[in-house]
Amino acid sequence: MAQLELIATTAMGLEALVAREVRDLGYNDVTVENGRVTFIGDEMAICRANLWLRTADRILVKMGSFPATTFDELFEGTKALDWPSWIPEDAEFPVQGRSHKSQLSSVPACQGIAKKAIVEKLKLSYGNEWFDETGPRFVIEVALLNDIATLTIDTTGPSLHKRGYRKLVTEAPIKETMAAAMVILSRWRADRPLYDPFCGSGTIAIEAAMIAWNIAPGLRRRFSAEEWDEITPPSMWDEARDEAYDALRDDVPLNIVASDIDPDAIDVALAAAKAAGLAKELQFRVESVNKARPRGDYGCLITNPPYGERLGDTGDAERAQKQLGQLMQSMPTWSSFVISPTPRFETLVDRKADKKRKLFNGRIECQLYQYLGPLPPRKK
Repeated sequence: MAQLELIATTAMGLEALVAREVRDLGYNDVTVENGRVTFIGDEMAICRANLWLRTADRILVKMGSFPATTFDELFEGTKALDWPSWIPEDAEFPVQGRSHKSQLSSVPACQGIAKKAIVEKLKLSYGNEWFDETGPRFVIEVALLNDIATLTIDTTGPSLHKRGYRKLVTEAPIKETMAAAMVILSRWRADRPLYDPFCGSGTIAIEAAMIAWNIAPGLRRRFSAEEWDEITPPSMWDEARDEAYDALRDDVPLNIVASDIDPDAIDVALAAAKAAGLAKELQFRVESVNKARPRGDYGCLITNPPYGERLGDTGDAERAQKQLGQLMQSMPTWSSFVISPTPRFETLVDRKADKKRKLFNGRIECQLYQYLGPLPPRKK
C-alpha cells in the first residue's frame, strides 16, 4: 500500500483533539496546524479516519503544494501532480477553491486554471480530448494561503459531523463534532452520571453514549471514497467496518439524562436516539432547568445553553443561564462544561470558571467554561 499524506480538517480550537484521535488510530507521523491535522497513512487510513474521527470535519488526500504567484505557476504546478493515479478516465472531478493572503485572489479564476491543468494532464495519460465525467466523484480543492497553493482530493463527501442519525433538528443545534469534543474534553466516563439540561436535538447525550460504547461515528453513513474501487475497494471498507463492529462495547451501562423545556425538541431528540440505536439507553424528559434535579454524585453536566446571538432573545437566554448557575451551585460534587459566546457568562452563573477554552460553534466564537468538581473516590 502507498504512503499518503492525509489532512483531517477541523474547527479552530479542536486541532489537538483531532491529533490525539489520529494517534489513537495508530498514525504517529502527525503535524498540527490551524484548522487541520496532517498525517501519513495508507489507503486503509482513509477508511479508518472517516469511520472513527469524532472531532474532524473531513479527510483530504494532499496531492501537493507549491508556490504560486502567477496563473502560469498555478497551471504548471497543478499539471505536474500525479492526477492519473487517482482520477479514472470516466471520473467526475469538480474543482473548488479558496484564497487567503495571496496574490492570486480570484477564486473562480484559480478554480478554472486548476481544472484546465488537470484536464491537460489526464489527456496525456488517457489520450482523450474530452471527458464525460459520468463516473465516481473526486472533489478537488485548490487552496491558496500566503502564495502557496495546496491541491487536495476530498475522501469524505458530506462533512463528518453528519453521522446519519439526526434527520430532524431543533433551532440552532450544536454540531455532532463539537458535542463529541465537549464530552472528550470533560473526561467523562460511563461510570459517572451525565446530564444536559438544554439538550435540544439530544446531540450531546447521543455523542456521549457513542463514546462510552466505542461506536465509530461514521458507522451509519457512506463516504465519497467508497466509490473509488481502484483505490479503496469495497473489501477494504468491509474490513474497516468489521474492525469497528468488533470494537463495540454495548454492554457498558449508561446513566445519561437530557432535558429541555420544549416538548418538540424532546420529540426530535428521541427520534435521533432511536436512529442511533440508543433510544433504550438514554433518558429524555421535558423539564425546565430551574426544576432539574439530576441524580447521583460526581457527575458531569455538559450543555449548550441558549444565548441571544443564537436564538434572538437575549433576556430569556440570560434568565436561562442564571438558572443554570443555580443548578450548578446545587450540585457540589459535579463538574460542569458549558459552551457559550456570552462575555458575561461567569457573572450570570455567579461563578468563575476553573478553565476556559476558545472554540467556534459554527462561526460563533465561544468559550468552553470548565467547572471542575471533585473526582469520585477510588474504589477499594
